[in-house]
Amino acid sequence: MKHIQYPTCGTCSVLIDAVADDNDVIQQVQFLGGCHGNLQGICRLVQGQTIDDVIARLDGIRCGDKPTSCPDQLCRALDQLKNK
Repeated sequence: MKHIQYPTCGTCSVLIDAVADDNDVIQQVQFLGGCHGNLQGICRLVQGQTIDDVIARLDGIRCGDKPTSCPDQLCRALDQLKNK
């Protein structure tokens, strides 16, 4: 199993806690802070997906006029997790 606690940058959430198995399948994701309902939905949707699939779908999403978003920050966290 791989685990990361990723401090976010530029979002309402402040931390992403993610776990993936050795085949890069996401087992669990939790956000600290942010829009609880939306982030809870994202966490459930990505569980069981591969890191590469999630990054392909969510990378580059912006939140309003911000250059990033919680889904985009998740991609950054998962990229680091994949390379552990």
